[in-house]
Amino acid sequence: MEAAGRWGLVAQFPAPLSARFARNRLAIAGLSVVVLFLIFCFVGPLLYSTDQTHTDLTQVNLPPSAAHWLGTDAVGHDQLGRLMYGGQVSLLVGLTAGVLATVIGTLWGAVAGYAGGWVDAVMMRVVDAGIAIPALFILLVVSAITSPGTPGLIVILGLVSWLVPSRLVRAETLTLKNRDYVLTLRATGGTHGRAIRRHILPNSVSTIVVAATFQIADAILLVAYVSYLGLGVQPPKTDWGGMLSAGLTAAYSGRWWLIVPPGLAIILVVCAFNAIGDGLRDAFDVKGRG
Repeated sequence: MEAAGRWGLVAQFPAPLSARFARNRLAIAGLSVVVLFLIFCFVGPLLYSTDQTHTDLTQVNLPPSAAHWLGTDAVGHDQLGRLMYGGQVSLLVGLTAGVLATVIGTLWGAVAGYAGGWVDAVMMRVVDAGIAIPALFILLVVSAITSPGTPGLIVILGLVSWLVPSRLVRAETLTLKNRDYVLTLRATGGTHGRAIRRHILPNSVSTIVVAATFQIADAILLVAYVSYLGLGVQPPKTDWGGMLSAGLTAAYSGRWWLIVPPGLAIILVVCAFNAIGDGLRDAFDVKGRG
């Protein structure tokens, strides 16, 4: 009985979930885009090797050609190779920071919703205060002070982006903590921590997974914003936002290859993760299951 109650709603989802997700063509397209970009950024450099550390002033601002498929930038870096290299940073930071923010928000929201009373009131006032301050503003201030590298950006993004997931998980917890299997566990001497681990979190998996996809998209955008303003990862490292910032002035000279590829990459990846999130939300939707 405990095993049946432990998984509650979750036990109903796995069988039809993949089929429901697959019926959403936009979500499948988004998943395909993400997979292609992961292959492009992490496998591509193995097939298309370029030097993204040293400058070559004899090869600056060259247009696309057989030697440089997307041309070169203002210091002679191959633009296609740099797009792969910058994509590694953008995707790594976005994925890791999105997951970190979701984990923090999930734990915070689950504890607040389950505890209730004054504990919930205090914890959620902290969330409300944090939401009132734009995450981009906090990120810009911290980045200007510390000039963080990739690990620093991940931590900072995770610490400023967990607020929305915490509210979503709290709302889910408020409905789950009064279910029969949770009340039975408490009546038989189960601890609060066990109730959260065995019942609240597993049965909030749909909310958590969907929130994670949107957080990843938001994190990629935030990285692009900060790097565009020159406060992201420092040279010779770069990301797609940094590439946009470096190529902005060249746009007036007709060097489209310096801004169009990274701009399209950001748009496609962010839209793809949002489409995946929409598809997962529909797939997990209990009322939508036939």
